[in-house]
Amino acid sequence: MAARDTAVLRFLAAPTDAGRTGTVDGGRVLEWIDKAAYACAVGWSRAYCVTAYVGNIHFDRPVSVGDMVEVSAKIVHTGRSSMHIRVEVASADPREQGVTLRDTCLIIMVAVDGDGRPTPVPQWAPETEHEREQQALAQRRIELRNSIEALMADQKYTGEGTAEETALRFLAAPTDINWGGKVHGGTAMRWIDEAAFVCGSRWAGRPVIAVYAGGVRFYRPMHIGHLVEVRARLIHTAARGLHISVNCWSGDPATGELELTTNCLMVMVALDDDGRALPARQWHPVSQEDRDLDAFARRVVRLRADFSDSFQRVDPSVSLLPGD
Repeated sequence: MAARDTAVLRFLAAPTDAGRTGTVDGGRVLEWIDKAAYACAVGWSRAYCVTAYVGNIHFDRPVSVGDMVEVSAKIVHTGRSSMHIRVEVASADPREQGVTLRDTCLIIMVAVDGDGRPTPVPQWAPETEHEREQQALAQRRIELRNSIEALMADQKYTGEGTAEETALRFLAAPTDINWGGKVHGGTAMRWIDEAAFVCGSRWAGRPVIAVYAGGVRFYRPMHIGHLVEVRARLIHTAARGLHISVNCWSGDPATGELELTTNCLMVMVALDDDGRALPARQWHPVSQEDRDLDAFARRVVRLRADFSDSFQRVDPSVSLLPGD
């Protein structure tokens, strides 16, 4: 029997999970990650939980249709009402022995009461040296996350930008609902991936795939029937990566007043006909807003680099935003 601080989901990747390139899209993987983290958080807290933050997701190896998928979630740190959960996605041909690690990330869930207010959770304590290392890494990431959130809050997106930009608009449907009656966090992340795909593909002139997602911050819930607008803008190009900022807004369609619900940084890469990464079509800032957003993207890359240099010995899987 699994420990109470862990949850493992196992299933076959279905044909309906296939994305634009034939393998499973990053957005679908993000949904799986969110569901596993939710199961882990609820099992530990015995309360309804909401997604607060998702960070540092590197889509290193694609998941193929027909693969046996294993999504493992484990608590590595707790706050008063928050649970920091490390999630690993692994998969393999079911006819073969073992699985291959595909993606990892840290996701923060918050336990809430019947009125939606944060409620205390049991405190988790590491028992092994590996767990102590994972807890130290999670605690160190709090500082990194706060720095990135502060940078993101300072960014302005107005009509003065000249970069490629995409906006998707639709109503949140009943099929998007989660167990608490609101839009599932994983569904919102899938929408973010789709908007980044459209923006990146329009700029590159060919299909792109997600190789990184980070800084996914959830500010408020989205409700069924809300008008949802997902805005994606290119803010920086590296050697191969297209750095795209995505903001999700929602609100009552009767008033048209939308509030920011989620934001995220995505890095997309264009592929050739054989599925190999291509050099990025370069974008050069024109307006002051362009230059500010480009500088913001570069600053995030430097923060990730500083974090990686400090903790590489603790967790060799820590890596940089690709492309710089």
